[in-house]
Amino acid sequence: MNRLLPLALAFVAAVPISAHAQQIPAPKIVVVGEGESSIAPDLALLSLTVMREAKTAGEALDASSAAMKQVIAAVKETGVEARDIQTGGLQIIPRYTYTSKPDGSQEAQLVGYQASNTLSVRVRDLQKTGEIIDTAVSLGVNQSSGISFTNDDPSKALTESRKKAIADAVARARTLSEAAGVQLGRILEINEQTFVAPPVPIAAKTFDARESVPIEPGMNAYRVQVTVTLELR
Repeated sequence: MNRLLPLALAFVAAVPISAHAQQIPAPKIVVVGEGESSIAPDLALLSLTVMREAKTAGEALDASSAAMKQVIAAVKETGVEARDIQTGGLQIIPRYTYTSKPDGSQEAQLVGYQASNTLSVRVRDLQKTGEIIDTAVSLGVNQSSGISFTNDDPSKALTESRKKAIADAVARARTLSEAAGVQLGRILEINEQTFVAPPVPIAAKTFDARESVPIEPGMNAYRVQVTVTLELR
């Protein structure tokens, strides 16, 4: 019995050493790849505002509403569908003048109201964008928060960007592994970050009906960044 005891202890002691060896993580490499695809926009987003001033809030609202009804009707006549026309905001603001008093304070006097009615329009035929703006201005639109261009369905561009990003990440990993004298193994993990190009705005302005409205939609870029983890052999 005494001869078998050292062998039993040796076997028991070997078990935790083997388990510890299995917990050692395999070597790996983490790389970042990027891909980008650009496509022409197919959707223009317009924000058109009618602003009117009057002595009372009701008068100001009636005036802006009447002008906006004409704008909506004219926009629909250009071929824009009802689903692409939406009221974007309605605001009534009192206007004051301020006079200085002998004690240094200021006295506010109500002089009228300002009513603003904003219309959001999606234009799917980009060639009509300038025409719609010209028509809206002629009917009373006197403010805008800008024009922007986007894509109704950018999925194909995003798919292409993802493929480019993965290819870029693998190529980087291959270059690094070759320089280090090791071989790449299987992909362990992929994480994606998508940078969808927001609509590119044209600066907000107050319209002048005498101005021409040249429209240049340009291109929209869709970028994807992936973080890829691979085994090293």
